[in-house]
Amino acid sequence: MRIEEIARVIQLSIAPVFLITGISGLLGVLSGRLGRTIDRARVLAKEKDIEPFHAELTILSRRAKIIYRAITLGTTSALLICFVIASLFISAFVRFPVSTIVAILFIGAMLMLIAALLLFLREVFLATRILRIGPP
Repeated sequence: MRIEEIARVIQLSIAPVFLITGISGLLGVLSGRLGRTIDRARVLAKEKDIEPFHAELTILSRRAKIIYRAITLGTTSALLICFVIASLFISAFVRFPVSTIVAILFIGAMLMLIAALLLFLREVFLATRILRIGPP
């Protein structure tokens, strides 16, 4: 394999690598939100009289599940992008046309990312719906 061919594959792989970087930022935000949600639920669970907080704990549980699903979808999207990059390199070495495989993997990654972002948006709506500022 010539160095020019390897350089071309590396050039093709740069855009997906930037996409992985963006997804990792999203995963960081989601992880932070999940951590705060779990911390809040733990604080409420330690209360002696948990009954007044039952509704909030239910919503916190729903939020945590939504965030967990979004993290799963975001991670799956990043993995599919990694497979795209690997497929590009494999195709350069084995001279096997993988354009259909790359397209399917990329479309799958985008669908997973879209779903993760929609779940993130749903969780934000749920969090702001129960937002209380000031005394009750």
